[in-house]
Amino acid sequence: MWEHEYTSETALAPEAIWTVLRDLDNWARWDTSMEVVELLGAFEVGSKVSMTPIGQEPIVSEITGIRENEYYADRTEFGGVVLDFSHTLERLADGGTRVVHRLEITGPEADTLGAELGPAITEDFPEAMAALLKAASGV
Repeated sequence: MWEHEYTSETALAPEAIWTVLRDLDNWARWDTSMEVVELLGAFEVGSKVSMTPIGQEPIVSEITGIRENEYYADRTEFGGVVLDFSHTLERLADGGTRVVHRLEITGPEADTLGAELGPAITEDFPEAMAALLKAASGV
């Protein structure tokens, strides 16, 4: 298994961040690694999401977790690995939010491919988080 988390705190309320996070069709406006993101169906667990990373072919992920204003997760499986991405929004005592963006890589090839893929996938987490919070500040 390979895992990585990136955490940021903001004065924004979880609801403002959630509004941007749940709008999957507009993720490419702030997610620095995506050309196109398209929700294929309803925003619910089990629905598919087509994601086209910059310069790559589309991949299809499945939504694996949703808790309004608190949590979004999706899973992508390919080439002997499972990539579980999540965004957790924790309300702080001052009304702000701690945001945790996490990637966990598992599967038969996780030890080999995780160490190779993980850092490449997560290198833009800081920029993507900053862009998410900037987009949420305009909500």
